[in-house]
Amino acid sequence: MKHLIRHVTRYRYTQPATYSIQTLRLTPRTEDHQHALRWHIDAPGPLQSSIDAYGNITHTLTLNQPHTEIELRVTGQVEVESLPGGVLRRDDDRLPVQAYCVSTPLTRPDETVMAFCREVLPQGIRAPEDALALATAISDRVHYEPGMTDVTTAAPEVLRLGHGVCQDHAHLFLACARGLGLPVRYVSGYLYTTAEHAASHAWIDVWLADTGWVSIDVTNRQYASECHCRLAVARDYDSASPVRGVRHGGGVESMMVNVQVMQGATQA
Repeated sequence: MKHLIRHVTRYRYTQPATYSIQTLRLTPRTEDHQHALRWHIDAPGPLQSSIDAYGNITHTLTLNQPHTEIELRVTGQVEVESLPGGVLRRDDDRLPVQAYCVSTPLTRPDETVMAFCREVLPQGIRAPEDALALATAISDRVHYEPGMTDVTTAAPEVLRLGHGVCQDHAHLFLACARGLGLPVRYVSGYLYTTAEHAASHAWIDVWLADTGWVSIDVTNRQYASECHCRLAVARDYDSASPVRGVRHGGGVESMMVNVQVMQGATQA
């Protein structure tokens, strides 16, 4: 399946910022099942490219002149093949799978999280079907509702609130799986869907000894498929977010994001 993707992120400041540096993870990963046919990032300054520790393609944007706005425009076309059962083929991750057993502040498996996990899966996660059952239980327990959480909301708080978005579903799954001792990673990317709010998306990969990496869309209770375009993987949102940065000055910041994912397009 071919996807035409347009992604605009715009930051505006009430006062001039004197310095900004941003890390962009806005280029699809090169993997066996997906390939960028063409891809371009339009930014208000030169971009320095690199590959991070997780194997993600990253760009660094540095602005040293006063500015009241940063606009990032991404356009491209990606071909994504099907993923039967969500199983990933050869993976370009540079870290051993055990690195994804490490908990983070956003994915802390406290007792409430583990009690929920044991209730859903008394025998743990032993097969892809078990992982999918956990995803379904999380989506049932944490209703999709934007505005109830933010990027700093940790998994135990997500479970307590019972509301959240795709990144919250992913973090809760990560907390459960890591509490069971399994390697699991956060995935940021794009989703082809008729629901506009979900075009920018997050899901998870879980490592199973007899299967390898299995990619699961927790929010939609399904294995990842040719509708999912992968940008970055990491231990959680903090290390896989599409845009992350710091600045000096600028006053109050506002942000606008618009993402469109269209199927079968042949021209950008």
